[in-house]
Amino acid sequence: MSTVVRVRIAPSPTGNLHVGTARTALYNYLYAKRYGGTYILRLEDTDEERSNENYTRDIVEGLTWLGLTWDEGLEVGGPYPPYRQTEKIDHYSTMANQLIAKGKAYLCYATQEELATLKEEQKAANSAPRYDNRGRELSEVQRKHYQEAGRIPSVRFLVDEPQVVSWHDHVKGEIAIDTSDLGGDMVIVKSNGVAIYNFAVVIDDVDMKMSHVIRGEDHIHNTAKQLLIYEALEHKAPEFGHAPLIFDLERQKLSKRKHGEAVHIDHYRVLGYMPEAIVNYLGQMSWTHPEGKEIYDLEEAAALFDLDKVSKSPAVFDLARLNWFNSQYLRNLPLETIVERAQPYLTAYDTSLYSKAELSQMVASVREGLTTLAEIGPALSFYLTAELAVSDELKSSVLNSDNARKVLSSLSSTLASLPWGDHQGCKKAVDALGKELTLKGKDLYWPLRAALSGKTQGPDLGAIISILGAERVKSRLESALNH
Repeated sequence: MSTVVRVRIAPSPTGNLHVGTARTALYNYLYAKRYGGTYILRLEDTDEERSNENYTRDIVEGLTWLGLTWDEGLEVGGPYPPYRQTEKIDHYSTMANQLIAKGKAYLCYATQEELATLKEEQKAANSAPRYDNRGRELSEVQRKHYQEAGRIPSVRFLVDEPQVVSWHDHVKGEIAIDTSDLGGDMVIVKSNGVAIYNFAVVIDDVDMKMSHVIRGEDHIHNTAKQLLIYEALEHKAPEFGHAPLIFDLERQKLSKRKHGEAVHIDHYRVLGYMPEAIVNYLGQMSWTHPEGKEIYDLEEAAALFDLDKVSKSPAVFDLARLNWFNSQYLRNLPLETIVERAQPYLTAYDTSLYSKAELSQMVASVREGLTTLAEIGPALSFYLTAELAVSDELKSSVLNSDNARKVLSSLSSTLASLPWGDHQGCKKAVDALGKELTLKGKDLYWPLRAALSGKTQGPDLGAIISILGAERVKSRLESALNH
């Protein structure tokens, strides 16, 4: 590619990091890496009422957690990106005045009350809401009258009609939008001096020399408006790619209102999802690996990613599918990584009583059965508690039989001969015991599992015996026999 690639992720700090924003960030990151370009983070924070530093922190920390670190935008030694729209208010006003001087924009003195009345009239007439361009041809007398009345104008951009705005989209193909569908002359600077998104984003992309804008398809009409502004400013527009929206299984758009915290990346971090799994899942949601692979890391995806392989159809967020990805990473990431990441979920236990090697053995024995790391505390509880609580139900249904007493007694009497530290050896010893007692399956294994772990399902029985060790196995067998 001859063009120097510069792309950006530009979230608004009006909410926590959304799953859709994270996927957009991922596609920008991959595209930049694919072509040796620059990936930038900036904040579109001109919505002063809803913007919040807590949301900024969540976005920055969420992108960092996912591994989508940026090349520009993060203060050296500081927590937040300096690229904020609120730092450029005067610059936007200067650019708006240039458009006014060119006759491409004008001062509009319409009040909020007048605009609300217009909207109600259009609603009553079943008309699409749009500005009627009443401020275009004001006379000097009218302007002076409004100024004397204390009206503070906004700045509106002239949208000529009829006109077709068209472009080649790297995802959607050829797109054409009639300007009659854009809602009339658009505000670019509000009466309080704050630039509107569609204007500020153009100025930002010009200033930062963006080569490509990759975002969700809900911005397609915004792109048409922005292309008009690029033309009026006499600046070359970047190339565009609009990724499909993300729906739920009922084909409803993912939203905080309908789906709650499940739309936020931090929700999955707290629940113990692996960032690698989230990134992998989001990546393949609308992009297909050339070899059809499902499991791949950021580096592999970055070497192969391209926008023409992004689907045009809506993506579907399927929690069961995400869980499958996460379980794969829990099983296959390095064990030491899982052990380290498990620590925040084990604070109810005193893990200092165990060596790193012992904890690693415990985690290794249960991780095959985990969907998220939030499950690891309950999964390891029988290892990490001194006194095992066996439910009355298990006592009556599993341990209260002659066969159960035979199994428990027989193992208890042979503990000295078990190959401690050898998981497979311990399992073979149990199987040999079963042959002697002519017991197998749940008649053999369930009483031992219930007595040693308080459950009938779980890790390999040989691993349970070996990891617990002779002293605790003996104590738990005796306790079960006594009850």
